[in-house]
Amino acid sequence: MTWEIKAGVMGKTSHMAAEYILSHFPRVKEDMTTEEYMREGDRKREELFRKVEPMRGAAALVKGLYEAGVPIALATGSTYENFTYKTTHLPHIFSLFPPNCILTGDSPEVKPGRGKPKPDVFLAAAHSLGRDVGTAESCTDSQRIERSKGMVFEDARPGVTAGVAAGMNVIWVPDPELLALDPAANFGAKQVLEHLEEFNPEEWGLPALEGFNVSSVPENRPYD
Repeated sequence: MTWEIKAGVMGKTSHMAAEYILSHFPRVKEDMTTEEYMREGDRKREELFRKVEPMRGAAALVKGLYEAGVPIALATGSTYENFTYKTTHLPHIFSLFPPNCILTGDSPEVKPGRGKPKPDVFLAAAHSLGRDVGTAESCTDSQRIERSKGMVFEDARPGVTAGVAAGMNVIWVPDPELLALDPAANFGAKQVLEHLEEFNPEEWGLPALEGFNVSSVPENRPYD
């Protein structure tokens, strides 16, 4: 699977991702249904997900925001089952998110077919934090202002598109291979960082975060 194909998968719900992958491999599609492919994928991913390590700077950033009292939520296109596989070995990060502020691709707050790149999961995450941000179909001026106070950290292009569509400030932290597909593009993200340690909370009106070391941001990174 090339990075071009992977780029189209990242951030999608499981069913959407499976259909997308199979569309690039017609011979596989002849041998199994989307549901069969998903079951086989789930079986293999369950073992691999338990070995996933956090992105550079992620643990310190989440801990710093939590201890500073900054409201945080998690919005993922993964199913809750896959989310659990990915995160149970990382309690020092994911136990800091309030359970009601964890939104997955199969959460009841997200309508089927409305996963990323649609904005719904990020709007649901904002609602879980008690923010009045309207809906994907309806948004007043005051709700639009409230949306503009939100910040989204993303690694996937559909997630960036979803955060921008939700009217929030998106910080994109792509894999170098993903960025190499189109080095000049930022898909509407306000910042593009090589890793989370480049993020400077004080630039965004946030307090300095204890234990979070801010690296200097290279001048040649694309910004809006």
